[in-house]
Amino acid sequence: MKTFFDLIQEVQKPGLCHRCGGCVTFCNALNYGALDLDSDGKPYYSNIEKCIECGLCHAICPEIDELDEETKRRSAWSEPMGRVIETTVARADSGQIREKGTDGGVITALLMHLFDRGRIDAAIVARQVGPFARRPFLASSKEDILDAAGFYFDTSHGPKSLSDHYKTYSSIQAFDPLIKRGFERVALVGTPCQIQSVRRMQTLGLIPSDSIRLCLGLFCSGNFVFTDKEQKFLADLGEFDWNDVKRINIKEKFQIHLTSGEVRQLDVDALDPIRRYACRYCPDYSAEFADISFGGVGAEEGWTTVISRTPNGRAALADAMEAGAIASFNRDEKPGYASDALETVHQKSVKKRKKAIEERKKLGGVNVKVAM
Repeated sequence: MKTFFDLIQEVQKPGLCHRCGGCVTFCNALNYGALDLDSDGKPYYSNIEKCIECGLCHAICPEIDELDEETKRRSAWSEPMGRVIETTVARADSGQIREKGTDGGVITALLMHLFDRGRIDAAIVARQVGPFARRPFLASSKEDILDAAGFYFDTSHGPKSLSDHYKTYSSIQAFDPLIKRGFERVALVGTPCQIQSVRRMQTLGLIPSDSIRLCLGLFCSGNFVFTDKEQKFLADLGEFDWNDVKRINIKEKFQIHLTSGEVRQLDVDALDPIRRYACRYCPDYSAEFADISFGGVGAEEGWTTVISRTPNGRAALADAMEAGAIASFNRDEKPGYASDALETVHQKSVKKRKKAIEERKKLGGVNVKVAM
């Protein structure tokens, strides 16, 4: 039986840990208390004597292939980028939500609608706690959702502040208050690695994943490190001053929106020097195991490409559209818009997977999977 010690050897030491928090979440959910996250979001043995060597922390890690096939079967995963039932390009119908949300505010509108319908009693999202920093937050009302809405500085993680110390926070960390408050119908907004960790927990029927009713995944090019060195690199590359930055978004390009209204656009590939090390080995761009995947790639400014992957996800989205919470593009005016958007996402997915495989081959004898 492999344990967290094996995760250290197989995942952490080669630099493959995505800091999704799944191993720690499960351990704490059962009150074992053997694991914790350090200040940088990295799992570690906080009390090795409490470890019962059950091996489940090892099994649910997205970097370990033990549950790959079973998780794929449960999710009806298929080549080349996971199950795709339907694709649309949409935005929130509410101008207030569009103004405050990211790429048209579709996720915010959907979550608020789910609260209206009584389909969920909580949602794990990310909330801004500084100029660009976001932390996981367990929202229990529509007001919480709207308050948390906004751009993701680096998808669902973020630097604690633009200072010398970079901190990482996983959405799965919000599982702890979820358990304590007894929520049983929860939506999770997360990156591909976080969604995969939850799906593996669900494959094994582990708490607290049984409370997650809907997984909303974010397109992800990777997360970025922002110490002084990386901040200077990015500012020099984009020729801007951090004091002039209003917000940042990632679509086909890395976009820096300045207070002057100007938008600086950088090639995402040019950001490899500041990308978190483990992200270069991740093959999942479009959150292939989510119920619904979202991102601005393939859509016009102010709109979101939305991929329904499960019947549950498609039903939730259709209900929100029928109720008028979410507006879709005009299919008569742009008949090929959705298919073109999906193709753009597909190209990004293929590119990321190919690059991850190439990077993994460089690791030599490290015993980790090289593809989904």
